Amino acid sequence: MTGYAEVNFDGLIGPTHNYAGLALGNVASAKNAGAVSSPKSAARQGLAKMRALLELGCVQGFLPPLPRPHLPSLRALGFTGSDRQVIEKAAKAAPDVLANVYSASSMWTANAATVAPSPDTPDGKVHFTPANLAANFHRAIEAPDTARALRHIFADPAHFVHHAPLPGGVHFGDEGAANHGRLAPEHGAPGVHLFVYGEDGERFPARQKKRASEAVARLHGLARERTVFVRQARAALDAGAFHNDVVGVANANVLFLHEESFETRARALDAIRAAAPFVEIVEAPSRAVSLDDAVSSYLFNSQLVSLSGGEMALILPVESEENPRTRAFIDEVVAANNPINRAIFLDVRESMRNGGGPACLRLRVVLSAQERRAVNQSFLLDARKIDALESWVDEHYRDRLSVEDLRDPAFMEEAFAALDALADLLGMGAFYDFQR
Repeated sequence: MTGYAEVNFDGLIGPTHNYAGLALGNVASAKNAGAVSSPKSAARQGLAKMRALLELGCVQGFLPPLPRPHLPSLRALGFTGSDRQVIEKAAKAAPDVLANVYSASSMWTANAATVAPSPDTPDGKVHFTPANLAANFHRAIEAPDTARALRHIFADPAHFVHHAPLPGGVHFGDEGAANHGRLAPEHGAPGVHLFVYGEDGERFPARQKKRASEAVARLHGLARERTVFVRQARAALDAGAFHNDVVGVANANVLFLHEESFETRARALDAIRAAAPFVEIVEAPSRAVSLDDAVSSYLFNSQLVSLSGGEMALILPVESEENPRTRAFIDEVVAANNPINRAIFLDVRESMRNGGGPACLRLRVVLSAQERRAVNQSFLLDARKIDALESWVDEHYRDRLSVEDLRDPAFMEEAFAALDALADLLGMGAFYDFQR
């Protein structure tokens, strides 16, 4: 069990980060639809978060932006001609479709995949299943390229197994690790996997299907007695918790969540305790923190990370600090007798305005020391690499971007030039379709 550590693979925010308001059920995204974004600030904020985690002693990695605009989707929808002509025709005939293929939503790598670490799998390898993200067009087109990126970074078949995204569209809708948590006495010990699924609420549809979670558990070979399936509360879904990580997060032996996370709270907590008797549950009562407070502040979309010496830290958005009720609850948690004894507030406002907090921006991958050595080292960070990525952002990203700017074919060429420079910086070769 020694030598294991959790690596956070953050999404490197792409140059087309914009506010098109594409995701039904995402309250922040809808609220800010049409606003002017700052791709440069967004990427800088994301890299600053990665640097902060690195300075805390965490192992930090990243996933590259996916190619946007996604021209294969536009061509598959009947837009023909040169790349510039494809953009021009889509801008004229279907600007809503154009906005979808420009989305930088792959930045939220909590939705990239579900991961089972080697202590939990029958073959002793790390298993990945990319999410099909079938509920929304702008996200469903991510799966093939996400799978390619994961295979590129975790390439060694001696350590890593890659499954295909689930078939079946919305019937097996899978939104990845945003609806999955792992509990274990320590990272290298066999873990208990908590899968949270939804059923449509009165306001918003559920994106994660129970049979999708069950299929991922089967693919990864997870033991039945170490797997728990729990239904998300409809009240949470309708309040804007479109993924369960908006109302709860698990780390090692701690489950940090809102009282109204699960549809049948007592039954769900009993099942979790039965599978994971070591778990310590830290719960926010509704009288102290309402669901509206939880969703607007993204209190539970924090990263809960293990530090040296057995400590745990909450990595929170500054919005949680600015809300007096959530700040009071955080202070109470840190002062109480539980493993969470630090709260660190970071500015990820550009992501938050699209409905993605600190936890949305990262995919958690528990790896042994040997497995970490088998990872493509270009995607594991140190201070020097972050400096280089910041310089790349400063050179290639716009300070301001409006949805109207997406109509200009010159912006497509600008975005592709940025990704081409990134591929060269990381030694990725002809990774992107437009490079071939």
